[in-house]
Amino acid sequence: MKKPRKDSALDRRQFLAATGGLLAASVPGAAKIADVVDSAAPSPSPRAPKPSGSLRKIPIGVFDPVYEHLSLDAMLDKVSTLGLEAMEIGTGGYPNNRHCPLDELIADRSKAKAWQKKFEDKGIRVAALSCHGNPVHPDAKHAQKDIDTFRKTVLLAEMLDVKVIVGFSGCPGGTPQDAQPNWITYRWPPEYAQMQDWQWKERVIPYWKEAAKYARDHGIKRLAFEMHPNFVVYNPRTLMKLREAVGEEIGANCDLSHLFWQGCDPVEVIHFLGRQGALFHAHMKDTTFYPENVNKYGVLNFAFEKTDLDSASETFRAVGYGHSASLWKSVVKAYMDVGFEGILSIENEDPILPGEVGVERAAYVLKNVRRELLGE
Repeated sequence: MKKPRKDSALDRRQFLAATGGLLAASVPGAAKIADVVDSAAPSPSPRAPKPSGSLRKIPIGVFDPVYEHLSLDAMLDKVSTLGLEAMEIGTGGYPNNRHCPLDELIADRSKAKAWQKKFEDKGIRVAALSCHGNPVHPDAKHAQKDIDTFRKTVLLAEMLDVKVIVGFSGCPGGTPQDAQPNWITYRWPPEYAQMQDWQWKERVIPYWKEAAKYARDHGIKRLAFEMHPNFVVYNPRTLMKLREAVGEEIGANCDLSHLFWQGCDPVEVIHFLGRQGALFHAHMKDTTFYPENVNKYGVLNFAFEKTDLDSASETFRAVGYGHSASLWKSVVKAYMDVGFEGILSIENEDPILPGEVGVERAAYVLKNVRRELLGE
């Protein structure tokens, strides 16, 4: 096992100065995509935060699917060694539930408490439960499986006093006859507007009104939706549309990696959602752009595998490897400024720094920018 890093021995200013150039992305995080294709300039200057004793020390954690090859105990040893303070744990759906035997835990409160104590004994808090799925899928069996997982996750969250459940909004078909989801983002020709209106009125809003009530009845008031392509909630506007239709239980899992390529300013997004009281959770994941391919192919041209990078417009990266440490410092400061009460949950889907390596690099960046902000 690797020995813990001696973070206290790091010269933070040297680190930030070095990574500001070394880890700089091809494009600025706060720039619009129109600017991206014209320039590969460094990230914009952050909003010059000064150390303040009033800033909250936001816990840094990790989302567990990256450790799917490890047992629960081995994973906790690894996370503890990294000095991380919290975890987001998958209970089913797309992340699966490698470390959370959901049915077993909700059937026996003593087992659930013993499971939670394993984390606490390592100084780690279970801060969120994640059941990313598609509960409005047009395939009834698929939908029901994700509905059942959500409801069981609510029961476990209630049992363990976990305040946040993370997931997707889902995506239905475009008509009652469809067998597969239909992600509609453009309301022309007019039949697409008709399908999108039908999706929201007949499938999405009714389901989440019922699901939010179920969660509320069990004391869970924070359903954190990841704004993700291929689901009806994919940006702050669609998130707020669902929140306004359903209620204040609906909020964001703010994963900036999906918003960078849409041209969002990360600090502006955090402040906007924070003002609405709609910021429940945060995935820490970066995106890098390849301007020569953006110029030719546009931004809807992702690489998920290392072999696809030559022709890709962008790919996910570990924090600090898509945008500079200075940009991420401004992101963490924004979360502090709005009084964010969740955790900074590292999710690594970096094809160049896969698995545990990407988590370790992201933790290094985040812990150092947090120290700098807090003046530690």
